[in-house]
Amino acid sequence: MAHPTQLGFQDAASPVMEELLHFHDHALMIVFLISTLVLYIIIAMVSTKLTNKYILDSQEIEIVWTILPAVILVLIALPSLRILYLMDEINDPHLTIKAMGHQWYWSYEYTDYENLGFDSYMVPTQDLAPGQFRLLETDHRMVIPMESPVRVLVSAEDVLHSWAVPSLGVKMDAVPGRLNQTAFIASRPGVFYGQCSEICGANHSFMPIVVEAVPLEHFENWSSLMLEDA
Repeated sequence: MAHPTQLGFQDAASPVMEELLHFHDHALMIVFLISTLVLYIIIAMVSTKLTNKYILDSQEIEIVWTILPAVILVLIALPSLRILYLMDEINDPHLTIKAMGHQWYWSYEYTDYENLGFDSYMVPTQDLAPGQFRLLETDHRMVIPMESPVRVLVSAEDVLHSWAVPSLGVKMDAVPGRLNQTAFIASRPGVFYGQCSEICGANHSFMPIVVEAVPLEHFENWSSLMLEDA
């Protein structure tokens, strides 16, 4: 859960998000090193009146500052491509959920069950219970089993939306007439918040996403209760 004045990412709740955090730290260290080197060179050039003839015309230095940036780009690109393929990998999901974007709410359908689906609307500010978050809480949460691969099929009914939950490392565009898919594993129990991340009209800010990860036994009890109510 994000908090005021937060500078970094939210705590990772899935293996993919942990990999993204590590890659972020890796890339940021490279940026810090480059920035420090460039700042040192600028200060050295401005503060000294001496001129080195070997720097003005040197084949060796030109080779170094051509090859070194290429090596740095490779060091950034390889882990980036690895994570990109990890995010696309969907291996034998235990549960498939179809998320449909509407103006301005989400609807969820658990396709492994015969009749399990519901609409998820934002809870108005005046109806919030103590401890619930304004503009983030919904009347129906998307409940999933923890430590199980979950596939989410994402589409939209009307305009472009985007299904995004930062702590799970998930963000997928919802396009009318197109079925996109993403997958994740919730590595710990908890409630994870997200929002529509594609400007979709007047109430774009009022269609939050709430994913609740619970142990498998609790998920089975919840699904049984939902099927009975249906």
